[in-house]
Amino acid sequence: MPHDTSRLIAEHIESLYGRPRAELEAHADSTSHPNMLSALLAAHAAVEFAERDLDFQLQRLRQLTHPEREVSRYTAGHLHDCARRIGEAVAVRDTQAQHVTAVLQSLHRAPAVETTPAATVAPPVPAAPATAATPARTR
Repeated sequence: MPHDTSRLIAEHIESLYGRPRAELEAHADSTSHPNMLSALLAAHAAVEFAERDLDFQLQRLRQLTHPEREVSRYTAGHLHDCARRIGEAVAVRDTQAQHVTAVLQSLHRAPAVETTPAATVAPPVPAAPATAATPARTR
């Protein structure tokens, strides 16, 4: 199931850096030191993971609550565990999304550097002629 939260974050990151996410991830992986891009991509990955976990737990909850399935005391424990994990996944997703969105809103794409025609360079000024005047030697 597609989630708007991670999709919107990915679109904002792509818009900010002006490149597709796959290229940005490759670039972030190729650098040896952490930077803002790698932090944004890591936060986005945490949101995506929470959304996948949420999907998995919802699917598991639907299996456990299927109308043809008998609910035993073991099933009740699984239901409780599933509900707890859904709550955790939602909390992680919302917290990560809130923080990464705040960071993204504080960042703006830098304007493209305009290439202006090279300033006209004045021709070099000729050096003043050296004077041959040397003091006269007296003996």
